Amino acid sequence: MTQPTIRLLIVEDDQRISELHRRFVEKLEGFEVVGVANTIAGGLEMVELLGPDLILLDLFFPEGSGMELLRQIRAGATPCDVILITAAREMSALQEALRGGVFDFLVKPVYFDRFQDALNKFRDYFQRLQQGGRLEQKEIDQLFHAHSAAEESPRSLPKGIDSLTLKKVRQIFDDPVVTNLSAEEAGKLVGVSRITARRYLEFLIAEGFLAAELIYGVVGRPERRYFRRV
Repeated sequence: MTQPTIRLLIVEDDQRISELHRRFVEKLEGFEVVGVANTIAGGLEMVELLGPDLILLDLFFPEGSGMELLRQIRAGATPCDVILITAAREMSALQEALRGGVFDFLVKPVYFDRFQDALNKFRDYFQRLQQGGRLEQKEIDQLFHAHSAAEESPRSLPKGIDSLTLKKVRQIFDDPVVTNLSAEEAGKLVGVSRITARRYLEFLIAEGFLAAELIYGVVGRPERRYFRRV
């Protein structure tokens, strides 16, 4: 089934920036820029006339704040989403934007990779909404957090910790059947040595994902066993 094109409006007082963002949008599939407004009043008029699906909205205008336009949109009958693109970095601006129900918040200067990421996430979110039907909790969670990465953002891991192996170790403890494991047992499941497994298990303790306790047997040294932290 052909997916509907997302009709996008840019509201930005700086014409150079609005042109840059227009060119960014043209590089992406599934979007059409239906208008560009350089004032709050012009933006409101275009919202009412064009009924866009998504607005890229600046926060600072010579005549006032883009938040005023956001409030008027929310108070009106036009169903559309908003991504704020602004130089504002204050926590208060972010808080107000979240309360206004913005889909994402981009800080100027905006680089294409971050811009592309935000619009691609919106496209996935928009297309899922168009499908309609009943939703499972997992799908609802994905829609409510569509602006977040589907998986953890890439980050620097300590030396000796590989992201793929770490994911495998985590997945073991996602199984509700698994109550607790020793380093040796975990290593066999993942396919690594006991020493390597213990390194990953201790890292996950530091991350707050796992906890450990010493189990005292009848004979021999106590065994350290790992379990998912509740």
